Amino acid sequence: MINKQIVLASRPEREAHPGNFHLVETPLADPADGQVLVRNHYLSLDPYMRMRMSDAKSYAAPQGLGEVMVGGTAGVVVASRHDKYEPGDNVVAMGGWQQYTLFDAGRPGTLRKVDASKVPLSAYLGAVGMPGVTAWYGLTRVIAAKAGETLTVSAASGAVGGVVGQLAKLRGLRAVGIAGGPEKCAYVKEELGFDACVDHRAHADAQSLARALRAACPNGIDGVFENVGGAVLDAELACINDFGRIALCGMIAGYDNAPIPLANPQVILRSRLCVSGFIISEHMDVWPEALAELGARVAAGELKYRESVAHGIEAAPDAFIGLLAGRNFGKQLVALV
Repeated sequence: MINKQIVLASRPEREAHPGNFHLVETPLADPADGQVLVRNHYLSLDPYMRMRMSDAKSYAAPQGLGEVMVGGTAGVVVASRHDKYEPGDNVVAMGGWQQYTLFDAGRPGTLRKVDASKVPLSAYLGAVGMPGVTAWYGLTRVIAAKAGETLTVSAASGAVGGVVGQLAKLRGLRAVGIAGGPEKCAYVKEELGFDACVDHRAHADAQSLARALRAACPNGIDGVFENVGGAVLDAELACINDFGRIALCGMIAGYDNAPIPLANPQVILRSRLCVSGFIISEHMDVWPEALAELGARVAAGELKYRESVAHGIEAAPDAFIGLLAGRNFGKQLVALV
């Protein structure tokens, strides 16, 4: 059997482009003792991958040149020589940008069995996966959201932001999203149930965006779930209340190595803000509690999500570049079967 894979061919100097990736075909080996072969059905594309493509200092080692691109996958066991896994088991793992992955199943945390009878398999890469747990942790642990407060969420129509706002509403908060374009803003309000959504593309600068946020947040902002940075964060800081809490989840405005300085950092001191960056893989202790709530709410129809799906491993690079440019809607996946 042949396995198609996407490897990192070169590191982008600024924006990622198709030439940074290369499609290879490799022979597929049978599982040895303790190994499990998985046919990946879905590949997750996420903004953090752009940072891994760089060799700049970061919280994780850079993606190796010539190596299969890192990424979460959901798939089905097709062959197993491990007593805890059987062909037909649905599993989630970090299988990478490839059609098949051979796992050493005895290594803790490598594979996670999932039930696809009530929650679609693809959702385990989104609302009931890493993005959902990221949203849950940032809201409940970093921001420590309380009923009656006002929360803003940038990239509100995305896989993480959409979950944040819905969980906030379920906990009695006012949720205000920030998204790009009227279609995404309408989705955030009408389908996800946010109280308001501000279109950042309708504003030329942070000052104009801040005026729109003040109108949407008449009692100010108590918590910020930040996915973007740059002018968006500057606008939120202009409206934040004293003792506000900011969960720094992503800074997509700077993923192409562009500097993103704060316009008015003095507000952090003046308003006695708590600003905390976090990486969800460093908080594995909360995953069971978060996944239990997320799975139950998706199964009950209380937590909604949208997926953008590209088809075939060959489509992964263009879909990823589109994700970084904001062309996707909701969770970006690649269907591999």
